[in-house]
Amino acid sequence: MIPPIPAPEIESPTPVPPPLIPQDPAEILDHLPKRIRLVQAEVAKVVVGQEQTVFAALYALFSRGHCLLVGVPGLAKTLLVHSLARAVELPFSRIQFTPDLMPSDITGTEILEEDASTGHRKFVFSRGPVFTQVLLADEINRTPPKTQAALLEAMQEKTVTVAGKIYRLEEPFIVLATQNPIEQEGTYPLPEAQLDRFLFELLIDYPSLQHERDLVEQHSFTPLDKLSPVMSREEILRFRDAIAQVPAAPNVVDYAVRLVRATRPNDASAPDYIKRWIRWGASPRASQYLIVAGRARAACEGRFNVACEDVAALAPLILRHRMIRSFQADAEGKSTDEIIAKLLEEVAR
Repeated sequence: MIPPIPAPEIESPTPVPPPLIPQDPAEILDHLPKRIRLVQAEVAKVVVGQEQTVFAALYALFSRGHCLLVGVPGLAKTLLVHSLARAVELPFSRIQFTPDLMPSDITGTEILEEDASTGHRKFVFSRGPVFTQVLLADEINRTPPKTQAALLEAMQEKTVTVAGKIYRLEEPFIVLATQNPIEQEGTYPLPEAQLDRFLFELLIDYPSLQHERDLVEQHSFTPLDKLSPVMSREEILRFRDAIAQVPAAPNVVDYAVRLVRATRPNDASAPDYIKRWIRWGASPRASQYLIVAGRARAACEGRFNVACEDVAALAPLILRHRMIRSFQADAEGKSTDEIIAKLLEEVAR
C-alpha cells in the first residue's frame, strides 16, 4: 500500500494589526484621494514626470496586482519603484535577473546549521529576497524560464514552497518587473502564462524637455534621503479592503466584458480588423482586472462606483500584453496600442 503524501507545512505570516477607526468603507475611502496625492507628491521629489506611472502602480497595489514596466535604461524605473516603497513605508527588495540566476536565489534555500554548544545540526530555511512587500524584478527577461517561473507562485498564490514547506508572504505584496524593449539578444521572453499574471504593462517613455531639465537641475547622489513615509502598511490594507467593496453597475461590467471579447478573433463580436491583426485575444482574467482595477481608480479619484471611463482608461494597460498580434499586423505596422485605441472608439459604452 502506498503511504499517503504528507500535507505541506504552512508557516503563518506576522498577524495583521486590527483595522483602525474609522471602519466604515465609505469613511475610509473619503481619506484616500488626499493620501494618494501625498504619495504622488513625495515620489515627485526625486522622480520627475512619471505621475501616471505612480498612479498605476498604486492602483495595482490596491488591487492585489503586479506591474511590468517596459522602457529603455536610464528612465528611473528602479528609482521610481524604490521611491514608491519608501513613500508607502513598505519593505523593498531588488533582484537583478541574470542568465546564471537560480530559483533558490529568489526564494531562498535550506542550509545546514550547527549549534556550537551542542554540536547538533539541523536544516534552517534562509529566506530569499522574495520575502518582502515591494519586489523589483529588474530585467526579468534576462533569466531563463526556470528562474522566471520561481516568481509565479509568489505572484499568484502569495506563497513560496521550499522542501515541502509552504511559507506565506506578507501582505500587501507587489512585484514590479522591468524589461528593456530594444535589446533582445540573450533574453528569454516571458511566456504568455506569466505575462497574464501582471495586472498592468506600463510603458515608460523619455521625459519631456522641461522634465529633463528639471531632473538634471535637481540631480542628487542620495535622492532617497529626501523622502518620508506618507502612508503606512495598515492604511494600505484598510484602503485595499474598502476598495474591494466599490460597486460596479451591470452596464459597466457588460462594457468590460464586451471590450475584452472583441479582442478575440474567433468571437462573433470581433471586428474584421481584429481577425486580421490579432492571433490570440485577452482571456477572461482581463475582464476581471478591468473591473478590479477600475474600483481602485474610481476610489483614488474620490468616486464610489466604477464608471465606463475607468474601464476605457485602464484598457491599454491591461490589454496590451494580453493580445498577440498576427504577421499581418506587423506587416502593416499596427501596434497593439493602436488596435486597442481603435477598439475603444468602436465598442459602445
